[in-house]
Amino acid sequence: MTTALLILHFCVTIALIGVVLIQRSEGGGLGIGSSQGMGAFMSGRGTANLLTRTTAVLAGVFMLLSLLLAMLYKGSVTGEGHDILAQPPAATTPAPVAPATTAPAPQPAAPAHP
Repeated sequence: MTTALLILHFCVTIALIGVVLIQRSEGGGLGIGSSQGMGAFMSGRGTANLLTRTTAVLAGVFMLLSLLLAMLYKGSVTGEGHDILAQPPAATTPAPVAPATTAPAPQPAAPAHP
């Protein structure tokens, strides 16, 4: 079931990206959504409304699938480092300290003979 949801999520994501790119923005965008390129299939306003509704529906489906997949994966991942909020912080142990030894005082160097 998870694999099917992931594939559906991927398809919705690709469709959402495509619909957003097709929309005509104030700067012109890709301009594919204009009625000039569509052979008078729909008016400019009708195309904009259709693309806006399609974007809203796809965004809603994307969010629902994301939440559903997150709930399905919650708790199913085991191992260290995956769910950092559920694990208590690791106890730290201090590094071992070497015992202090008394070293003999350094001897002054003997003067060199010429």
